[in-house]
Amino acid sequence: MFKRKIEKDLQEYYDNSEDSKILIVYGARQIGKSFIIRETASKAFKNYAEIDLKDDYEGNKRFLGVKTTKDFYLLVGSMFENLNNYEDTIIFLDEIQFYPHLLTMLKPLSQEKKYRFIVSGSLLGITLRHSFIPMGAITEKRMFPLDFEEFLWANNYGANTISSLKDCFNKLEPINESIHNYTLELFQDYLICGGLPNAVSKYVLDRNVSKTRQTHLEIINYYKDDSSKYENENKLKIRRIYDLLSSNMVNKVKRIQFKSIEGIEDSSLEKYEDEFDYLFDSGIALPARAVSNPIFPLTGSMSKNLIKVYYNDVGILTSVLYSTNIEAIKNKDKGINLGSVYETAVAMELLAHGHELYYFDSKKVGEVDFLINDYDNLSVLPLEIKSGNDQNYYRALPKLVDPNGNYKLRKGYVFGNKNIVVKKGNIITLPIYLIMFI
Repeated sequence: MFKRKIEKDLQEYYDNSEDSKILIVYGARQIGKSFIIRETASKAFKNYAEIDLKDDYEGNKRFLGVKTTKDFYLLVGSMFENLNNYEDTIIFLDEIQFYPHLLTMLKPLSQEKKYRFIVSGSLLGITLRHSFIPMGAITEKRMFPLDFEEFLWANNYGANTISSLKDCFNKLEPINESIHNYTLELFQDYLICGGLPNAVSKYVLDRNVSKTRQTHLEIINYYKDDSSKYENENKLKIRRIYDLLSSNMVNKVKRIQFKSIEGIEDSSLEKYEDEFDYLFDSGIALPARAVSNPIFPLTGSMSKNLIKVYYNDVGILTSVLYSTNIEAIKNKDKGINLGSVYETAVAMELLAHGHELYYFDSKKVGEVDFLINDYDNLSVLPLEIKSGNDQNYYRALPKLVDPNGNYKLRKGYVFGNKNIVVKKGNIITLPIYLIMFI
C-alpha cells in the first residue's frame, strides 16, 4: 500500500466519535479512494462492513427500496453478522452516487448513532452538487492522485532528505548537487507515470513503461465511458472536450478555444457550461481561470470565459502525447517542448495542496502561468514554470512584483530544472520539484 496524506484525515475521523458527522471522500475514479478507506477503516474498527452500491445497483438493486433508516438497518443486518455498536463498527458505503436517496438519509443515520459510517464515490462530486444534504450531516474531503511528495514516498525516498529539501526551500539554501540530480530524475519519472496508484505501481514496482501506459489507456477509457453516461443530449460533447485537452495544451495559446468544440463561431463557456461542470465536478479535468487583475482575492477579478483546462493526471497527458517513448521526458530529445507537461504536474500539485488555480495574461504585461491566493499575507503569489533552459526569461513576473509598479506583489517564484536557489529582488528561483512545498 502506498502511503497517502489522506490517511491522517481518515484516522482523525475514526478517532473522533464525538462528532456525528459522516465523512464523505470524493474524487475521480482510479485515485485510490476505496483502497485507502478499506485498508485504514478495517484496521481502526473491530467490525468493518463494506457495501459496493455500484455492484448492488447493477445487480439485485436491494437498496433501491430502502426509504427509511429502519429499512436500511434491516437490510444491512441481513448482509453482515459482525455488526455491533457505534463505537466498534464502521460501515463503508462505496459508490453511493448510484443511490442519491441514500445521501439524504445520512443525517438521520448520523443522528441515530447506531453505527459509524464513511462514504465514497467516483462521480460523487457531481451528485453532491445536485443533491440536497441537510446542514451538519456530513464532512467532505476531496482526494487526488498521488502528489509528488507521495510519489517520493512510493520510491522509498528518505524522510530526512525531504525535510532537508524543505529547509532549503524555507531558508533559500543551496541543494546538494547529487540530491538535486536524483530528485530531478524522480520528478521526470513522475511526469511519465503520474500519480494514479495503479500506474505508479506498474512504474515504481515493476519498472514497466508499457504496462504503465496500458494502465493510463484503461483509465482514459474509464473516464470516457463515465462521461458517456451523462444523461442529456450533450454527453458526446463531454467526450469531445476531453479528447481536445491534449492538443489544446500543446498550443501556444493554451486556453480553451470554445469554437473548436463544434466549429461554431462566437461560442463561449456559457454554451458548454454543463459539459465543463461535469469534467470539473467528476475530477477528471482541472480548471485554471484567468484573472483581469492580480489582486487578492483572485476570485474578484476572475474571467468566466477564459480558462485553461488540464488533465487530472500528468501521466495521462504524457501517455497521450508520447505513448511509451520517454525520451522527451528524460530531456534526451531537445526538440520537444514540455511546457504543458510541467504545467499539468504543477496544477495537480497546487490543487492537491488546497489552492484554486488562476493565471494572468495581458498584452501589455505578459502571461504568468499560475496565480494562487496567499491567505497568510492577504496577497497573491505568482508562479512561473520553466521546462527548458530559458529559466531566466520571464516577461510579466518582474512587473507584478515591482514595488514601484502597478501591482506591488510581495514576491514571485520561478521553478525550473536547474539547481538554482536564489532570490533576486522579489523573485525567487528554485528547482521544479520544490513546488511540493508551496
